[in-house]
Amino acid sequence: MNVSCPFNYTGGKFKLLEQIQPLFSEGDVFLDLFSGGGNVGINSSSQTVYFNDINENLIYLIKYIRDTEKNILFEKIDDIIAKYDLSNASLNGYSFYNCDSSKGLGRYNKNKFLKLRKDFNSNILNGEIDYAQLYVLIVYSFNNQIRFNKKGEFNLPVGKRDFNSRMRKKLELFSEKIKNKDVHFLTKNFRNISLEKFPSKTFIYCDPPYLVTDATYNENGMWAESDEKDLLAFLDNASEQGFKFALSNVLESKNRRNHILDKWIETKGYNCHYLSKSYSNSNYHRKNKQSVSVEVLVTNYVTDRTDVNDKK
Repeated sequence: MNVSCPFNYTGGKFKLLEQIQPLFSEGDVFLDLFSGGGNVGINSSSQTVYFNDINENLIYLIKYIRDTEKNILFEKIDDIIAKYDLSNASLNGYSFYNCDSSKGLGRYNKNKFLKLRKDFNSNILNGEIDYAQLYVLIVYSFNNQIRFNKKGEFNLPVGKRDFNSRMRKKLELFSEKIKNKDVHFLTKNFRNISLEKFPSKTFIYCDPPYLVTDATYNENGMWAESDEKDLLAFLDNASEQGFKFALSNVLESKNRRNHILDKWIETKGYNCHYLSKSYSNSNYHRKNKQSVSVEVLVTNYVTDRTDVNDKK
């Protein structure tokens, strides 16, 4: 059974797993080059998984979940919720907090959340990070997301929900599954990943920021054409060394075409698998619902699945 990330990471691929996993050609080791919330790597069939992301707080939070015994993890989370008097609607119900499920719990939690955020950010300025606090902040923040400003401070506002039974179950399943794998954590720029250190049967999965989208992880041009070209060159090099890879990307979004990616696929002769248009990323919304969005998985190997929409 696939498990999802215990918080909401923009661009996460959990809803796409049923489409992309059958296209994987995994080996002994799975290298999740842009792991994000870990949705793909955690569900890998490989026993050894490398999670890599330049967002250190994200990687260390996942490592904290892996390294902390489940009962202790939940005890710490519940202690923080109690300390800051945050809501616990699954235990007390919405009416206890003078709120209803449609409008959510933000009104009740706002000041308490801001106090927690202030304390957490004060610790950051002192060089300390409490990852249990960080997880609670994510749970009670807008859309259960994680975001830091240029000063390194958590800066999302309060959200509508709390640590409900669904969130508890997601954390429990993720915690159990990651403890049963041989997991390693890296916080490197992909350019600094040395493939010589990985066995030849390592499968490389890439889900980078998308050049032609404006999701929160790619605001203000954080992923430029030079990054796109460098990543494609990295994958070319990996292919030349005998590694198999799969690249998630978008060929077109909001009527913008990724010509760099398009030309690379055609020039190199890689396999381009078109994913179902019924998929939509719930973490952000297109203003123009009719605008074209073409999401693909590019592989440097031929898969067992035959798809009339695939091309070589």
